[in-house]
Amino acid sequence: MSCAHLDAAGEPMAQAKDECLGCAAEGRSDWVHLRLCLECGYVGCCDSSPRRHATLHFGETSHPVMRSYEPGESWRWCFVDEEIG
Repeated sequence: MSCAHLDAAGEPMAQAKDECLGCAAEGRSDWVHLRLCLECGYVGCCDSSPRRHATLHFGETSHPVMRSYEPGESWRWCFVDEEIG
């Protein structure tokens, strides 16, 4: 069973580039995996990456759900309820 945030999350249009926007702004490219915010389309790096921009984005915006932005993956994560869907 998934949480209400996962159930309500849509699929926004992602940014044009397949890169972490936070790392790109810092002039870095050492992310591990990318995550897509399902509320605004922000692309950030995962928690295995040095800067964890997807989690930082949640902390700054409270946008609750992101999904993997890796080829062939479509799983979602709710930061609020800490549930995968």
